[in-house]
Amino acid sequence: MASKQKQRPDLVPAPMLLHESLYVGIDVGKARHVAGFVSTTLLERHQRFEACPALVVENSREGFRSLIDRMCSYVPLEQVFVLLEHTGHYHRALVEYLQEHDISVYVMPVQKRPAGMLKTDKRDALSLANHLFNQLEKGIQLSDKTHLVRRMLPPTEAARQLKGWMRHRYELIRESTQRKNKLISICDELFPEMTQVLKDPTLPTALAIREKFPTPAAIATATLSALAELRIKHSYPSNAQLMQLQQLAAQSIGTKDLVRQRGLVLEQAQLIRELRLLQEHIQQLDREISQLVERSREGQILTSIPGIGIIQAAAIMAAIGTILNFERASELKSYCGWAPVSEISGTTLDRVQLTHGGTRTMKQMLFLCVAHAIQLDCEWAKLYERLVPKKCMYDERKRAYRGKLKVIGRIAGQLIEMVYALLKQDAEILSQIPQGQEPPPPILYDPEIHQRHRNGEYRPIKHVPRHRKVIRLPERLS
Repeated sequence: MASKQKQRPDLVPAPMLLHESLYVGIDVGKARHVAGFVSTTLLERHQRFEACPALVVENSREGFRSLIDRMCSYVPLEQVFVLLEHTGHYHRALVEYLQEHDISVYVMPVQKRPAGMLKTDKRDALSLANHLFNQLEKGIQLSDKTHLVRRMLPPTEAARQLKGWMRHRYELIRESTQRKNKLISICDELFPEMTQVLKDPTLPTALAIREKFPTPAAIATATLSALAELRIKHSYPSNAQLMQLQQLAAQSIGTKDLVRQRGLVLEQAQLIRELRLLQEHIQQLDREISQLVERSREGQILTSIPGIGIIQAAAIMAAIGTILNFERASELKSYCGWAPVSEISGTTLDRVQLTHGGTRTMKQMLFLCVAHAIQLDCEWAKLYERLVPKKCMYDERKRAYRGKLKVIGRIAGQLIEMVYALLKQDAEILSQIPQGQEPPPPILYDPEIHQRHRNGEYRPIKHVPRHRKVIRLPERLS
């Protein structure tokens, strides 16, 4: 028998479970992953999902290849469904490899393990596989929406590039803010009166003065022309303001301890150089992001909507990946953290608030988009002015409306629905274009259509024919 196998090395074993689906749960790790396999036949054979087979997968190409070979030994790859928990960045290489082989990949938020339950990587992987089996194979409905799985499709080319850039930009801004806060604290200790003339001690002109004349004594003894040469703007600060700054420096109550002064001056000089380098990197990154957004179809669609700028559009594109990941607009609203949650019990509890889930950066970005849109001359501002008197309480003491965040939440929800409708329409148009054919220009936001919708002339973007009613006429009496 062994000699026959050596004579026929081209023989490929047939899949064991040819006429059913295989559900794979993967517990992601840094150096290695653990994959668990569940199917109808495997559950019948092993009686419980904890006893189903599992495989340790090294985080390498050889390990990924072994996972594909094991899947092929059970079923064809088009019948494989994989579930992972959305943790860190260790799963990205594996997800990209699986999607290259056209394997359906699903993700779900990290779940909290019940207290006292045995915790092993194999059990976690098989639990994920069984969870996917219950939802897709058995159609079991879950009361907790955070346990629902979501199909992960490959992101668009622009979204794939923007994802890393936007994350890097967020880190650069956070680090530059830390440097600014440290420079403000040093100014408060070294020369607190400086803010009476230069309101923000981290602006370019203030930093130039602090770098060349780091102490109040140096500013007080400097010539007016030397201070004027450091102005970034031609007329700010004026000569009178610079003279006032010198007078304040001569009578400053900042620290007089020379040892402490020397330490603060050294730290201030280093922080200024670090802040300028970070700001230079942010500007370079913003230029690259702007060019990419302006070239992409999604970017052109998003930036045409009032309130959404270049950076906001880039953040939305990076977070969504592809709009095909969401079947309905409500799923996108939940993902962005702008879905309402109702709490009603009897006659004593009736409360509606935003969900605590969703992506935090997306929730903040959409809030800024709405805050900017309601200041423009657009339909969002008109909707805000109309809803504030209806939805908010008027405070007689302050002579202003209270609870405007409810209206902002309402507008943010409609803004997300518009984003979903336009991007979904464009994705469907692209899916119908033959390969190699030039696609038509994207359909952008039209303020006239938006105005007609608000006036009651709403027409859905996607034309759905109405079902005709079948009317049976009464039979004639003979």
